[in-house]
Amino acid sequence: MAEAVQRVTLEHGQDVTSDPRLDRIVEGIVSIAAGNLTARIPISPTRDQIDAVSTGINLLAAELDDVYQDMEHRVESRTLELREAHRQMERMALSDPLTGLGNRIALMQQVELSLEDMAGGAAAPGVLMIDLDGFKEINDSFGHRAGDLVLQEVASRMLASVPEGSLVARLGGDEFAVLLPAVGRPSAHGVAEAIQASLGVRILVEELDVWPRASIGAHVAQAGQSAEDLLLYADTAMYVAKEEGPGLIRSFEPVMLYARQLRREMVSELRNAVDRDEFRLAYQPVVDLVTGRMQGVEVLLRWEHPTQGLTMPDAFIPMAEESGAILRIGRWVLRSALEQLAAWRAEGRSQEGFHVRVNVSPSELQNMDLVDYVRAALRDTGAAPQDLVLEITESAFVGGGDVETYSMRSLKALGVRLEIDDFGTGYSSISYLRRLPVDTVKVDRALIADISRDEGQLQFVDAVHRLIQAAGMEAVFEGIETRNQAGLLRRMGCSSGQGYFFSRPLTADQVGTLLASGSRLPLATELLA
Repeated sequence: MAEAVQRVTLEHGQDVTSDPRLDRIVEGIVSIAAGNLTARIPISPTRDQIDAVSTGINLLAAELDDVYQDMEHRVESRTLELREAHRQMERMALSDPLTGLGNRIALMQQVELSLEDMAGGAAAPGVLMIDLDGFKEINDSFGHRAGDLVLQEVASRMLASVPEGSLVARLGGDEFAVLLPAVGRPSAHGVAEAIQASLGVRILVEELDVWPRASIGAHVAQAGQSAEDLLLYADTAMYVAKEEGPGLIRSFEPVMLYARQLRREMVSELRNAVDRDEFRLAYQPVVDLVTGRMQGVEVLLRWEHPTQGLTMPDAFIPMAEESGAILRIGRWVLRSALEQLAAWRAEGRSQEGFHVRVNVSPSELQNMDLVDYVRAALRDTGAAPQDLVLEITESAFVGGGDVETYSMRSLKALGVRLEIDDFGTGYSSISYLRRLPVDTVKVDRALIADISRDEGQLQFVDAVHRLIQAAGMEAVFEGIETRNQAGLLRRMGCSSGQGYFFSRPLTADQVGTLLASGSRLPLATELLA
């Protein structure tokens, strides 16, 4: 380029190879090519062709500078947009979408930072693990929208109850956690009490009164403990509080870990109990209060634990439901009960209308193949559908989703009788009864416990019984323990009942003996005398 410029001649033919402006043009071009778009070549007063070339180069540099500045602005703007999008993604990744609280990832990050501060000399952090008591019943009875509103209100109350600088997180479902960055054990317990107090105030959800309670576990970090340790210990304390509760606060003690280990071992053993033939069935008679005859039996499950001996269902059914083992156990109970009914009949010990009553868990109702399994079990054992009564908890009837509703209606269409179990203990009212595919209502023992001493309670039970009859269903009263209770219910017009007054749970042989003798229970006969 320099050689080309040096050959330029002016209009008058003057040689310009020695013109110093050419050197400035070369310097300007080199500077611009190196990226200095603000560089400019001086223009002389001569305004000749050399100045024209310089002006053209300056204009080109200015245009390139404008383009570069525009690109730089766009890149900067796009970079800011990307940074903001990244921040939003981080917030989403670290927060719970329903409540806006932190999530488990955010909690773990902050716990780790607090433990680093502790190693540097700061006070020990503490963690509270919080689980709402009975929240599933709110969802089952009022629906998930109401449940979500309750969770949002609970989150708001927790935020208002904790010290500044604390992190409140929702870990999923109805489980929350609070990180207290620098706190002693008494202070952690005090924060837990403040949270309990805030939850003790009624929540009004779409004209429904909800009184939330929570089980809380607390642990303050000790030297050498990891973030995982801190959460595990607080969670272990929370489970202890829940088992002893509801509405309790417990601080972690090392012995709790041993209990949790035993629980895990029991769950593992529970999963294999069917294969090991460790389950046993007992049968409690359901009595006709008019004739004194045994109408049928409720099938009760017992676990012959290899080291702990005979274990009652209250000790293992909750674990079976939590672990999912209840599905296989429930099917074993159903088939075994129908096989026993077939054995009684093969021995000529059955009677007209005699039936077995089997409990079905909400988890079993949620399986699409439940109806097919019941149909196959009836076919394989030769039992008729009316020989089987399935007892289903009240909450499953009221709050069941599409799968549960399908299962119940299909079982009803099959001819199996359905019964509401533990009626009177849930959130629901009696007004829904006529809308359900139900034959029988089993009234919970709590309703009749005081009818011998409380005239008002007796009248209330009488009203409940009449409403059940008005809905076109039969009532079975459980928990009859005294002659007076049995007599009052019989005079009230109640036709069916069960309880220790008539008989404790029996073995299959004892039931067979009763069937062979005409099915009359001695105390029931005395009642009629």
